Amino acid sequence: MAGVVEREIREGVLYLWINRPEVLNAINPQVLKTLLDGFLSARDDSNVRAVVISGRGRGFCSGQELNPEILKGSVQVREMVLEMYNPVIEAMKNLQKPILASINGVAAGAGLSVAMAADLRIAADNSNFSVAFSKIGLAPDSGASYYLPRLVGLSKAMEWALLGTAIDAATALQTGLVNFVVEADKLIEKTHELAMRLASGPTVALGLTKRALYEGVSGALADALEREALYQQLASESQDFKEGITAFQQKRAPLYQGK
Repeated sequence: MAGVVEREIREGVLYLWINRPEVLNAINPQVLKTLLDGFLSARDDSNVRAVVISGRGRGFCSGQELNPEILKGSVQVREMVLEMYNPVIEAMKNLQKPILASINGVAAGAGLSVAMAADLRIAADNSNFSVAFSKIGLAPDSGASYYLPRLVGLSKAMEWALLGTAIDAATALQTGLVNFVVEADKLIEKTHELAMRLASGPTVALGLTKRALYEGVSGALADALEREALYQQLASESQDFKEGITAFQQKRAPLYQGK
C-alpha cells in the first residue's frame, strides 16, 4: 500500500510525492512526519543532489486537513505549528541541496507555504494559489509571512493575505510567486529536466549559494560581504570547483560529482 508521501530517487533527484489525492493532498501529521524524514534523508544521502516535492492527482497541496479535533477547537494550534510544521519548513531552508516544487493544481494555505519554502517553483498553467488562512479566520503560518513578501513584495503579499485572493498561474509567474509556468501535460517532463540541471550542478556551491541568499535577504551588507568571503573559500575547496576550472580551461562542459 502506498504511503501518504511516496519517495523515488531518479538520477540523483529525490522525488517526494504527497499522495492523498482524494483530499487534494491535504496535510495531516503523517504527511508532515514523512516529509521531514524525506528532507533529512536527502541531507544525509550523498547520492541525492536535488529534491522535488509535488502532489499526486489534481492538486499540489490544499493545506491543513480540517479534522474534527481542529474544528472543535480541541487542538493547541501553537504547539501543532511549532512541533509539526516548523521543522519541515526549517529542514527545507537548511538543506544544502536545491529543492524544486512542482505545482500541479491547487496550492493553498500551508500547502502554498511548503511550495514557497522550496528554492524554485515550476507550475502547471492550470494551477492556482491562495494564501487562504484569512478565509477561515486564521493568520499565516508555516513560513508564509516570511516567504510571501520576499517573493512578491509587501503590497501584493498584504493584498493576498488579507483578502484571500485566488491567484492563477499567469499572475503567479508575473509577480514572482513561481519561477516557471508550463503546459499541464508537460509538467512532469519539464520538472525532471529542471531537476536534472540542479542535480548535475556543483552541489557544494549550490548549497552555499542557497545559504548565502537566505542569510543575506534580511541582513546587513557588511555581514553579507564577510559571509560571501567565507562561503567562497568553502566552495573553492570542493572537487567541483577544481572540475569547473579544468573544464573551463579545456573548453568542455563540466562533469560535477557533487563533492
